[in-house]
Amino acid sequence: MPNNADVPSLDSLRVFLSVVDARGFRSASKQLGLSPSTVSEKIADLEQQLGVPLLTRTTRSVVPTEAGRALATRMAPLLAEARAALQDAANSQAEVRGLLRLNVTGAVMVDILPPLLDRFLILHPQVRVEIVVEDRLVDIVAAGCDAGIRYGEHLAKDMIAVPIGPKQQALAYAAAPSYLARRPAPQAPRDLMAHDAIRLRFSSGALVAWEFERDQESITIDPPGRLIIGVDAAPAAIAAACAGHGVVGTFGNWLAPHLEDGSLLPVLPQWWPVFEGPRLYFSSRFVPAPLRAFIDLIAADRRKDGT
Repeated sequence: MPNNADVPSLDSLRVFLSVVDARGFRSASKQLGLSPSTVSEKIADLEQQLGVPLLTRTTRSVVPTEAGRALATRMAPLLAEARAALQDAANSQAEVRGLLRLNVTGAVMVDILPPLLDRFLILHPQVRVEIVVEDRLVDIVAAGCDAGIRYGEHLAKDMIAVPIGPKQQALAYAAAPSYLARRPAPQAPRDLMAHDAIRLRFSSGALVAWEFERDQESITIDPPGRLIIGVDAAPAAIAAACAGHGVVGTFGNWLAPHLEDGSLLPVLPQWWPVFEGPRLYFSSRFVPAPLRAFIDLIAADRRKDGT
């Protein structure tokens, strides 16, 4: 290091780890709530302080250099531990306080996470909560988050995963009575290839698969989308189905209110696949007090439900 007295700040290192995790300055700036120029300046200052390039920048991507990868690997757990230690110090009083930062898939923001958050905020008025919503699986430590919520992804070995919300959910399909009145109701999944499909697309660009199961048979189809909407705007896709524009496939709990009031009718319900509900995952090494309190709330719910 050119000047040993000029030690990089924890804030600069946190920005660096966010850029590495997000693979870009613009994405990292959104996570951090900073401008892209500020993020770029902090990285440039850090590289100048250390006297070595940490990131390789191209017009399409930002990737760490060998020195950058080594720094990220060693600093991510250290910064997480420092943040946990600071929060635990703040929580040395009787009341839990500090920041709980969760990285979650948008699928849990409709009717699974909000009621939990409501009770958690009431129980712990000194805790601040930040929710980062994205559908890709991230390194929560590098992203500066305490925990993540995802469905069924493979997690790192040092991660603990606990069920949160319903034990099981279903992928369901539905269409408006007006649509089914003018189109023959499908009798099998492949019949949907001839129907107007309302599809959802992940931010990665991949379409949400249309999967079906019955007994021991599993089928995945890829109908052309009459209407394609990003997963973050799933309510708009459901509204389009209610308006009679086609068949929509998504979480059964999202469609349930519309099936109950008759604005949608079930399509091939005998083929709806069931899968495990979401899980909260977090590092086994660092569990700050706000996260412990949130885990305790989840555990109390599961004991109440007998699961």
